[in-house]
Amino acid sequence: MTDKPLDLFWFIPVSGDGSYLGSDKGIRYADFDYLKQIAQAADRLGFGGVLVPVGSHCEDPWITAAALATHTKRLRFLAALRPGLATPTHWARQAAALDRISEGRFIVNIVAGGDPLELVGDGIFLSHDQRYEHADEFLTVFRKLLDGETVDFKGEHIEVEGARLLFPTVQKPLPIWFGGSSDAALDVAGEHADVYLTWGEPPAQVAEKLEAARKRAAARGRELKFGLRIHLIVRETEQEAWNVANNLIAHLSDEAIAAAQRKFAQESDSIGQKRMSALHGGGRRDRLEIAPNLWAGVGLVRRGAGTALVGDPSTVAARLREYQALGIDTVIASGYPHLEEAYKVAELLFPELGIGPERKISHGTAVGEYGVGAASRRVAAE
Repeated sequence: MTDKPLDLFWFIPVSGDGSYLGSDKGIRYADFDYLKQIAQAADRLGFGGVLVPVGSHCEDPWITAAALATHTKRLRFLAALRPGLATPTHWARQAAALDRISEGRFIVNIVAGGDPLELVGDGIFLSHDQRYEHADEFLTVFRKLLDGETVDFKGEHIEVEGARLLFPTVQKPLPIWFGGSSDAALDVAGEHADVYLTWGEPPAQVAEKLEAARKRAAARGRELKFGLRIHLIVRETEQEAWNVANNLIAHLSDEAIAAAQRKFAQESDSIGQKRMSALHGGGRRDRLEIAPNLWAGVGLVRRGAGTALVGDPSTVAARLREYQALGIDTVIASGYPHLEEAYKVAELLFPELGIGPERKISHGTAVGEYGVGAASRRVAAE
């Protein structure tokens, strides 16, 4: 088991936040002031970056990332891009601008989409595999533009002549991250991605998926890095952590679960979503711990990443190390509500993982105010 530090990212909830899943109780809307609080907390606490997702239910990720970048110092922004919404030339210009605005802290997360009903509302009428064919062509042009080439390309879905990028990126190359569980998605990842992302399935299933992605990349003379998207519920004791997990779904009705699972089954053609739903048997409350400390309760009503690691700091760290041993370099985590849970994760889990910024004591405190540590002992002696 490695003791190499993980690169731990956090999450910007551009579709809203709250204390309970499937309930208006404790809801927090995605207003910019709140999102700024989360980004600045993640920046200060030492998270390596934040994921900003895409979808019709979300505030625009690129505009949000650009705005938040000006309020942070070191945080990287992994902003989702749906290729079918605009041309690769248009997206390349925006990516370069965002990379310059953030002074080299921008990462592109390619998301082909998994909800046909949502996609047709955006004018995307491609089938599942056609979306990945389009993404392959898109990334061929997009990458060349970011690398400073003038591009002529004619494919089944995309055609450009003399396309070029006049304002360059800061990073060379600009990182491209990509996720997807289908064979079509794995082929695109093997051809184009720098980092392949997977949701938090049991380790054996993750191992199979990473190996499949490795083989796709190796066949093309390439190597991939890997990231894990998962929720975290960390408390000082195991019992407390499980109490928090159960409380998260305390106001979630069986009717709400059934409606969400029906929607996922009927409207989504995402292989990853089908794998998430299968973990808990399509909404069964009695099948939520699907592997040691791996809880599928989030996926009862949340589409996409639906699992959380639950436990005390040493246990959660050990579980993350198991994924790291499979090849995971980056963990994109989240928790409800995201502001408070960023602090919980940083304070409890960072020391176990050996990550976080160095903090120097710049002042003394009176004995007993925050415990009797080195600083307060010194103040007391004086």
